[in-house]
Amino acid sequence: MDIISEVELKQIKGGFSSKALWVGLASFITFLVGALDGYLRPLSCNK
Repeated sequence: MDIISEVELKQIKGGFSSKALWVGLASFITFLVGALDGYLRPLSCNK
């Protein structure tokens, strides 16, 4: 394991991306719409 300086630590890039934010937001909206649809318009299972 290498010990790196504070300057090298500040040069490290990575982690957050705007694509991850949009995917997370779209997933949440899709879940919310599905939950609302299921609550407001419940359908029975056809067996």
